Amino acid sequence: MAKKSVRDALRLDEVDLSTLDPAGRPTGPKNKKEAAEDIAATGIELDALQEALYAENSRSVLLVLQGMDTAGKGGVVSHVVGLVNPQGVRIASFKKPTPAERRQHFLTRIRKVLPEKGRIGAFDRSHYEDVLVPRVERLLTAAEIRGRYKEINAFEKELADSGVVLVKCFLNISPEVQKERLLARLDDPKKHWKYNPADIDSRSKWSKYQDAYTQALKNCHEVPWYAVPSDRKWYRNWAISRLLLETMREMDPKFPPPVYDIEAEKARLISADPLR
Repeated sequence: MAKKSVRDALRLDEVDLSTLDPAGRPTGPKNKKEAAEDIAATGIELDALQEALYAENSRSVLLVLQGMDTAGKGGVVSHVVGLVNPQGVRIASFKKPTPAERRQHFLTRIRKVLPEKGRIGAFDRSHYEDVLVPRVERLLTAAEIRGRYKEINAFEKELADSGVVLVKCFLNISPEVQKERLLARLDDPKKHWKYNPADIDSRSKWSKYQDAYTQALKNCHEVPWYAVPSDRKWYRNWAISRLLLETMREMDPKFPPPVYDIEAEKARLISADPLR
């Protein structure tokens, strides 16, 4: 029997977050050591594929990372996206919209930081913030949110049609582990800068956010979502590295053929050698 791919194992076909295990390991390594060894090998192949993608210069990849506070979006950027040449990467992080951004269409700030052809883009939060927070905080009507779902689907189709391959990851973390990670930030002076008192306010609305995520995942699924168990950092990083690797293997980027005569250029180089 063929080994099940990570994309098949994590693809979210039926959206019921209550059935997902944030500490699960549906496929892949069973411990941190195995995962680290596999990530090292994955990184070598990813780096080679990214170089070919950069040279090909016709398509791009966009890794979308969504999840509750402390789910590990920044960790994925560091440990997974950091496996490849930073020259071929574009990273964007989205916080609360500024007053100027709120006066614009909600997708405007997203469009400004899309990866160029040949690049891997990584979104630490994304356009989904503009349907999650408004739903929880009741900043928009139900009809307005439904309208945004439709706009997101159209936007993602537009990206796909233009050669942007999306990898959308929902980083699934439990409230218990989130509490541990928030306390760790408060206990470590080197992590105080990462702590935000507003995280407690969001945490108090956990069930509302779970509902908001459920609706976003259900209504914006034309590009598939992957539910990544994120209670174990090592498994989260391994899973997303494999999702990215499987995606790029399927894309199979190719180095372009030279637009010049190789032998003629060798002859020119030799004849023009200033050391002769």
